[in-house]
Amino acid sequence: MRERSGVGLGLALLSALTFATSGTFARPLVTGDWSAEAVVLARVGIAALVLAVPAVLALRGRWPVLRRNAGAIVVFGLLGVTVAQACFFNAVRYLPVGVALLLEYLGIVLVVGWMWLVHGQRPRLLTVAGSVAALGGLVFVLDLTGAGRLDPVGVLWGLGAGVGLAGYFVIAGRVDPALPSVVLASGGMAFGALALALLGVVKVLPLRASTADVAFAGHWMSWLVPVAGLSLIAAVVSYLTGVAGTRLLGARLSSFVGLTEVMFAVLIAWLVLGELPSGVQLLGGALIVVGVALVRLDELRAAPEASPPAPAEPALAAER
Repeated sequence: MRERSGVGLGLALLSALTFATSGTFARPLVTGDWSAEAVVLARVGIAALVLAVPAVLALRGRWPVLRRNAGAIVVFGLLGVTVAQACFFNAVRYLPVGVALLLEYLGIVLVVGWMWLVHGQRPRLLTVAGSVAALGGLVFVLDLTGAGRLDPVGVLWGLGAGVGLAGYFVIAGRVDPALPSVVLASGGMAFGALALALLGVVKVLPLRASTADVAFAGHWMSWLVPVAGLSLIAAVVSYLTGVAGTRLLGARLSSFVGLTEVMFAVLIAWLVLGELPSGVQLLGGALIVVGVALVRLDELRAAPEASPPAPAEPALAAER
């Protein structure tokens, strides 16, 4: 059991680390000749194709399950994949990667408000404390009185990513347990890519891409490098290792480990892009992470009070 937990922890950390590279890989594209929507299309389109094979194998011919959950897959693709990622990649055009990710993570606090207002699930004291800490951290992250004030356009994009992330957790948490999580991910990415492509064809969204070299990690290199990193490392590898880690650790413990994504994102952006938030923003980031952790801890403590049937597949809500 201890060996399984150790392997699961390693896989969960690898998932957080690889997903944390997404902003760093996207930055040279979105600050160059690529639109954020084109970056999302390339990322989720390639990832959907790669994950299609394990998705079909996981489905094992249960096509009625796929048809029954078609609506959930469509909404997941639009909100949890397309909106979340497009807003995040637009945010990193204006903000440091770590700050953009912190704003996105506020989506977990939005879930608390959604469940209270819509479903009448009043938050407990620990969840309230976590939400207050996260919102207080937001004030420090924005650093409104500091010399290096954040671009308000980037802040709005980051908060939009938080709304998309909230939708991701709400939808994934209510999905049919009979639907394998890899099928939901692959199907959602495929539909998101299709929607972006159609909106781009009719000129509703800008889909600009370029084959020109990009500046990445202090060097000029082919655009294929960040695109491959986004789709294969920050999507396929992060998802597959996350699912494997969740199977060994459980969804709730894996979601705690997933909070290390923020730390990894800040570290990677510092090493590769030379970005490091100010001391005040780092303090705010720590408060946001603590707040999210308190919300997660409250969910863990409340788990024994609920008695839903255990799903056959690990909850996708533990993945990002």
